[in-house]
Amino acid sequence: MTKFEEIRENLRGELAELNRIISESLRSDNALMEHIVREFLKSKGKQIRPILSILTGRLFGGNTDTIIKAAASIELLHNASLIHDDVIDESAERRGRPTINRTWDNHIAVLVGDFFVSSALICAVTSGEPRVIQVMANRARMLSLGEISQLDNTRKHFVSEQSYYDTIRCKTAALFCSCVEVGGYAANADEERLARIVKYAELFGLCFQIKDDIFDYYNDPVIGKPTGNDLREGKRTLPLIHVLANDNAPGVDEMRALSEKSHLNADEIDTLIRYAKDNGGIEYAEQKMYELRDEAFAILDEFDSTSEIQAFKDLFSFVIERNV
Repeated sequence: MTKFEEIRENLRGELAELNRIISESLRSDNALMEHIVREFLKSKGKQIRPILSILTGRLFGGNTDTIIKAAASIELLHNASLIHDDVIDESAERRGRPTINRTWDNHIAVLVGDFFVSSALICAVTSGEPRVIQVMANRARMLSLGEISQLDNTRKHFVSEQSYYDTIRCKTAALFCSCVEVGGYAANADEERLARIVKYAELFGLCFQIKDDIFDYYNDPVIGKPTGNDLREGKRTLPLIHVLANDNAPGVDEMRALSEKSHLNADEIDTLIRYAKDNGGIEYAEQKMYELRDEAFAILDEFDSTSEIQAFKDLFSFVIERNV
């Protein structure tokens, strides 16, 4: 059993209750909505985000019922963002299953995503903690800004390493911060100690997205994401950003010009992927993940050693080592 599987096993009761609450929150009298939701929930993913919420609540000794409702609201918001992302990216598959927009259409997918958002807010209200609702609203706003920033960078054909981090901080890391915030608020955690866990979560989220972006440089059917999909959509990620910023790299001017084309064919995408690999882009991105991990572990080492703190460390290591 892997460390991640051990964490899930230790939280089996809480996760079962979480999934019950999610299912209940999404019930409706509309037959089509019921069918789509039921099919969507057949694949729940790893549920790392609610795991972070529950671990944070445990760390600060909160009421389990309140914590799980707060965690469920975050997971609902996360799923809403996935549904909307699939529309934006025109994705045909998610977690090994056809996307809602592929099975039905964009119109229905957007409405289902909106239904998840409203259900998330209702679930947050049932937690009885007003700060959970505030976190939800703020993070929904940041998710939108992150997507807009990414689209804007795509149109400009220029992405610095700093703008990349700014985008993924809003698009990905902010939601992980929300996970630990709602868990801490549900447990009425000390603000100073919670702020440190929130910083850990931000570093975790940045690392999570870098790893996800590295996947795009490899053809692995297990991942279920086409190689070069980001480049196909005009998105530059850290491995390529790094090598294109190196004025001394061989052929860099040609590769910069190629990366700025409005539409890339399969051969051109392969060329850019090989260039990033051959010039140390993957190694650089991996180095950044380990730097983020070391910074996060230094924060966790300020806390007493508990099973929750160890789980936070194990989750971070899992993100770096994961294959999917």
